[in-house]
Amino acid sequence: MSPDYANILVDVTDRVATVTVNRPPLNVLDKDTLIEIRQALGKLKEDSTVTLVVLRTAGNRFFCVGVDVEQHLPEHAPKTLKAFNDVFKALLELDKPVIAVVQGSALGGGCELAFTCDMVIAAESAKFGQPEIQVGAVPTVAAAFMHHFIGPKRTFELCLTGKNISAAEAERMGLITRAVPDGELEEAVNQLVSKLKEYSPVMLSYVRRAIYASLSADFMAALKKVTELYLESLETTEDATEGLKAFLEKRKPVWKGK
Repeated sequence: MSPDYANILVDVTDRVATVTVNRPPLNVLDKDTLIEIRQALGKLKEDSTVTLVVLRTAGNRFFCVGVDVEQHLPEHAPKTLKAFNDVFKALLELDKPVIAVVQGSALGGGCELAFTCDMVIAAESAKFGQPEIQVGAVPTVAAAFMHHFIGPKRTFELCLTGKNISAAEAERMGLITRAVPDGELEEAVNQLVSKLKEYSPVMLSYVRRAIYASLSADFMAALKKVTELYLESLETTEDATEGLKAFLEKRKPVWKGK
């Protein structure tokens, strides 16, 4: 592992930085891992030798199944959500194109981590979903930002049903850039990286800024509101705690509606 981090790997080669979440097999995002991702992105923003960033995870069965469920409990949620939100703030402020490479299941926070990257190349066997509602949680980034990419109706569908969708469907609805045959994933990523490296890093940065000029301010304001709703209202309900505890205890939740 990288000497600077316990849960991620960072490699810079030929102007391309690759950040790998290295917690196989599930690549669960706990608070410490989120802090490391944010720190790495902050350093890469200041590294003038880096033109673009590739974000991926270790293994091929699970891209990332989201944030550690135990850290959603009321005693942990404020610090965990801050660390989570800080990652997305760092992504927006990175000022360099970010490509997510997805193999396996990208669920919950893993789905959010993927689709908020500028471009997403996924294997055809990959799955995407926001299952937070099943454990009495709110997909904060999806609620605040997903509608920009797939529209409000599909955002409601994914967040309210908690269902998984295929990479092909994610591509059709605009959640990801492209789904490719599993055996062609690395080739597709390399081709995209090579194409971007043909252009001026300055131009890449300014085009990215121009696109986000209409998105980022609204996103951060919305994310703040969604996070406050989660921590100050939902987390005080019995059902929120019941959903999380039921998941951790491997049983079906008993919803009380309060």
